[in-house]
Amino acid sequence: MSAHCQLTGARPGFGNAVSHSHRRTSRRFDPNIQRKRYWLASEGRHVRLTLSARAIKTVDAIGVEAAVARIRARGEKV
Repeated sequence: MSAHCQLTGARPGFGNAVSHSHRRTSRRFDPNIQRKRYWLASEGRHVRLTLSARAIKTVDAIGVEAAVARIRARGEKV
């Protein structure tokens, strides 16, 4: 599963882990990605979305129909 959100487009950030001796090594800051299944009433089927935790709260606020419309507007297939 790729670490990106279908709704917000959140992707991993990159930076450095800095040790006590101040040596730097590369690291990733991954978004909190979850797979969640929603009922899409307009199409009479379930859709499985890959969303960040923040995007799940957004879907709860705006509804799954509006969220799927936003995802499709970004050019992703649902």
